[in-house]
Amino acid sequence: MVGHGGHVGRTSVISVLVLGLVLCVATLPGRAGAWGFDGHHATCLIAESLLQPATLKAVRSLLPEYANGSLASLCLWPDEIKRMPNYHWTYPLHYIDTPDLLCSYDYERDCYDEHGNKGLCASGAINNFTSQLTKLQLQGHSRPLLRKAHETEHNFTEALLFLSHIVGDIHQPLHVGFTSDGGGNTVLVEWYTHKTRLHHIWDDEIIERAKDLYYNKSLSTMVDAIMLNITNNSVDQGQLWSECSNGEIACPDTYATEGVNLACQYAYRNAAAGSILADEYFLSRLPIVESRLAQGGVRLAAILNRLFSAKRSSHRLTFL
Repeated sequence: MVGHGGHVGRTSVISVLVLGLVLCVATLPGRAGAWGFDGHHATCLIAESLLQPATLKAVRSLLPEYANGSLASLCLWPDEIKRMPNYHWTYPLHYIDTPDLLCSYDYERDCYDEHGNKGLCASGAINNFTSQLTKLQLQGHSRPLLRKAHETEHNFTEALLFLSHIVGDIHQPLHVGFTSDGGGNTVLVEWYTHKTRLHHIWDDEIIERAKDLYYNKSLSTMVDAIMLNITNNSVDQGQLWSECSNGEIACPDTYATEGVNLACQYAYRNAAAGSILADEYFLSRLPIVESRLAQGGVRLAAILNRLFSAKRSSHRLTFL
């Protein structure tokens, strides 16, 4: 996939200094915000807990110093910079628009931007940034002693941050929603006592309400509970989530197909414009949100472990 003026994430686009400064740019209203801060932070926290030691070292070697070794602290970065002039073209990398009511996804049919440029969608972006990260060159045989990004045509820090963020995006069901409503962005509903967009409910509102009611307003407590559920009840399921059927490093077409199916079965169902959504909707959709956060985290960890292993092959995750 080629972006605005060349490869996605070229070093010339941004320096680490600018990377730090743009984190201060305010996020303005717009289309498809992805998971909000909590959703992306949770996805990356889950992933970090499942990284192999060599992978964690490699990831930290690509992060700027102010991240203090935390990938999760920068997982919202692609949302925060997409309104900057050099990054306007990245908007479509955060979602996939599918034909209304078909409840299906097809890469050839659906993965393009508003100008018809193929590959500019969430699944194309995951493939592209994964491919970029396979080009990391090692010094000797010990990972992760990586050559600096400026020695190549790619900015590997950007590639890592975009990959981590977009893996989260594609697991939010309405990021593989219908074209006519922008993934629920134009569907106005009543959420308990206030009006909002259906998309925003899935980005933020369900997670916020769950934190308030069940997790003492703490995202870390919510993440701990999700991880405990994986380790206690579904380790085998977690391993299945982490695998790609054809041995690929990442399999975003699978994630996208799941997403549009869940959008039809849960997000859009009984949520037409003007609907009043409250406990019945919240309680039946919360397990889907928590499952997708878990899947996103598990799969991001699996992708990174495969990328940064000594041999680029599949590795079983260790659930502690």
